[in-house]
Amino acid sequence: MNNTQRSAQIHIGTSGWIYDHWSKVFYPEDCPKTKWLEFYARHYGTVELNASFYRLPKPQTFENWRKRTPDTFLWAVKANRYITHIKRIKDVEEPLERFYSSVELLEEKLGPILFQLPPSLPFDEAILSDFCHCLKGNYRSAVEVRHPSWAQARAIGILRDNNIALCISDTAGRYPYIEEDTAAFVYIRLHGSRRLYASEYTEEELEMYARKIRHWSKETYLYFDNDYAGYAIKNAKRLKEILGLS
Repeated sequence: MNNTQRSAQIHIGTSGWIYDHWSKVFYPEDCPKTKWLEFYARHYGTVELNASFYRLPKPQTFENWRKRTPDTFLWAVKANRYITHIKRIKDVEEPLERFYSSVELLEEKLGPILFQLPPSLPFDEAILSDFCHCLKGNYRSAVEVRHPSWAQARAIGILRDNNIALCISDTAGRYPYIEEDTAAFVYIRLHGSRRLYASEYTEEELEMYARKIRHWSKETYLYFDNDYAGYAIKNAKRLKEILGLS
């Protein structure tokens, strides 16, 4: 089953799982780092892979991750920065093919693919349209934009026409917060509302996102990226409780 066929569900996890400062905060002291993934997967049904942004892991690594996680576990994968920051989503057929050939080894556990664009990349209609046509339609794609020029109807329209989710991204005000419904699913990244990567979401903020998720009534992927002091783990657990997720 490819990831356009999943029934409507809510998937909540964290952006990454290997943080030394989560030792004792989340991971037991007697749990070796080589078993952190298995421990994480007992508490959360999804994770957003960040390592692939900096360096594309070997195909065998993706295969091992698939084997080490439960049958229902989902991996959101952040596209390599060569595609987004070096090529700036232009003329990316070859690097995209290399990327797909690796992540495909996650098989039924592959969730959305996130393309995080650099803050210096403004909206360009022709470049975005060409990029959308390069993406494989049988995979769910999300785009996180960081230049204010993307907050316009034409950009939203192109993403909507191609069923690509505009990532709802809270970055403590550093980058634009754009909340638009552009795909059959919703993708949310919460980096911290007051300090980037380093502030804990309040009960009121978590309740607000829970209301939004219920209102959208679509399959939703939400990842906390406020890893400092284990806030991401704490917030993900609480939001699952608010939404009544086991």
